[in-house]
Amino acid sequence: MELHITGDPAADKLLSDDAFALLTGMLLDQQVTMESAFAGPEKIRTRIGSMDPAAIAAYDPQEFVEMFKERPAVHRFPGSMAGRVQSLAGTVQKDWNGDATAIWTQGDPDGPEVLRRLKALPGFGEQKAKIFLALLGKQCGLQAEGWREAAGHYGQENAFLSVADIVDPESLSKVRASKQTAKAAAKAAKTAGS
Repeated sequence: MELHITGDPAADKLLSDDAFALLTGMLLDQQVTMESAFAGPEKIRTRIGSMDPAAIAAYDPQEFVEMFKERPAVHRFPGSMAGRVQSLAGTVQKDWNGDATAIWTQGDPDGPEVLRRLKALPGFGEQKAKIFLALLGKQCGLQAEGWREAAGHYGQENAFLSVADIVDPESLSKVRASKQTAKAAAKAAKTAGS
């Protein structure tokens, strides 16, 4: 598996090699660009020397927030997102023995079970869990039965709806365009309803 999400070779390599880094990138993917969100784990690793869930969970919370604030910032909301990353790390450490891949491999789960496990993680709602499930299935070799159906429209082939569909600059452009279309439609619906 070789992901191409951020445009930064070091950040993409970390996402490709480290399941917890990829999970953290997905967590950070809100209210910032996808590239910035998924580059966050490389910033964390560079600054504290690790993406190990145990190390992150045990890190002093105030120092972790300060590290998030260093320029370039890990996220535009350093306080809340640093807390969420530490909470995610703690959950992966406690519930999955520090192995993020266990979330989608332990006990050979089917797609709906992987989705349920993802939704149980701190900071992962329905949509984020479905997008991450689609990313696992489309780019990370997940073979869980029924993953496409569980991922909803994000699981469709050639959908270009989310980070799950980004494999090169062209697909990134298509995902951006579909997100802009969806935002415009949501805004128009909101305006029509008021």
